[in-house]
Amino acid sequence: MARRSPVYLLPTCNGEITTMSFLQDVVDILLQYVVKSFDRSTKVIDFHYPNELLQEYNWELADQPQTLEEILLNCRTTLKYAIKTGHPRYFNQLSTGLDMVGLAADWLTSAANTNMFTYEIAPVFVLLEYVTLRKMREMVGWPGGCGDGIFSPGGAISNMYAMLIARFKMFPEVKEKGMAAIPRLVAFTSEHSHFSVKKGAAALGIGTDSVILIRCDERGKMIPSDLERRIVEAKQKGFVPFLVSATAGTTVYGAFDPLIAIADICKKYKIWMHVDGAWGGGLLMSRKHKWKLNGIERANSVTWNPHKMMGVPLQCSALLVREEGLMQSCNQMHASYLFQQDKHYDLSYDTGDKALQCGRHVDVFKLWLMWRAKGTTGFEAQIDKCLELAEYLYNKIKNREGYEMVAPVIKARMMEYGTTMVSYQPLGDKVNFFRMVISNPAATHQDIDFLIDEIERLGQDL
Repeated sequence: MARRSPVYLLPTCNGEITTMSFLQDVVDILLQYVVKSFDRSTKVIDFHYPNELLQEYNWELADQPQTLEEILLNCRTTLKYAIKTGHPRYFNQLSTGLDMVGLAADWLTSAANTNMFTYEIAPVFVLLEYVTLRKMREMVGWPGGCGDGIFSPGGAISNMYAMLIARFKMFPEVKEKGMAAIPRLVAFTSEHSHFSVKKGAAALGIGTDSVILIRCDERGKMIPSDLERRIVEAKQKGFVPFLVSATAGTTVYGAFDPLIAIADICKKYKIWMHVDGAWGGGLLMSRKHKWKLNGIERANSVTWNPHKMMGVPLQCSALLVREEGLMQSCNQMHASYLFQQDKHYDLSYDTGDKALQCGRHVDVFKLWLMWRAKGTTGFEAQIDKCLELAEYLYNKIKNREGYEMVAPVIKARMMEYGTTMVSYQPLGDKVNFFRMVISNPAATHQDIDFLIDEIERLGQDL
């Protein structure tokens, strides 16, 4: 029997039974997909070229509603061609894996469907953000978890917040008067840093030419002597250095800039020190590996993306600020319809006015619930395992013959077979090479072995 139309779902009168049945079917589809994601005999991707997918199905929007049966078919079809980012052999992006508790938390926040701007409409979520950010600041090393912060829509926005706040700290008049009222600002970051630093400079009207790229050593770490030289050079030209963005875990090499030396330079020249730990911030959870971030406690701000190394479902990115109240002063606009000053509770929990956004998704609950489920020790074990796998891969290919590969050709074949996924790119004088990312808790030594063998199999005739 054909299913009924969506018109019979809640809030339609007597729509409870139809709704329960429909949502149960959706959950069944999702559960099948989740189980399949961890099955190594299934493909990571069922790859089709864009024109093939467009022609194979009718994706167009129509005037008349579909039946619920057709809606469920749409759900199945969408997941059929989705990349299984939770698959143990998916290594393509910095965010991989599929955490069951994180998934449950995501479902819950979608059902609650509230906004993060006031305690009035998101009481528990606002408190959990307060608790979680304080804990993260403690792990950075700021006394008692002091300071401020916010969950933002990704590391690029967190980095832009840092630039915004650093500029406001040095020239608060920029908020009202704009860039024309202040001197020419310059920021510094390594040549291997994330493109979001330049993107933030463009968005804030500082300009990409005002981002000075500092040379890196052969391991991809910023060279402190070059940083100091370029700062002195900029000052001699009459520019005002206002921010240094150090990177803790670069996008391609996974390199950690020397934070202590950079902190010394920032202190000497009175420049805001930001640490982009979007990728590497998770190592703060590991007693074995957190030394790579030594000096981060001296930063003025830190970006940390739990949706990367820690495997929290997308999106979950925190911007942490050492000075309390600065973020609020920088961004507040006192919207009277949201942030009334005569409310009957502590107004410090109305956090929306320190955000650039008005509407803000609940991102904290996934991280908080996972942290409750794993404890810090669980995250530590997960991260230590990923780094151990990276070392295993390095040791396996170090002395392996025949690794002069044509990455794009092998990647194309890899996508068509759908057996595994790994990214590639050029960097500096190095032509295309595979950028191996290990952040999926489901990956094992056997999956690394499989990847190496598969690369060789796909490239044996090249």
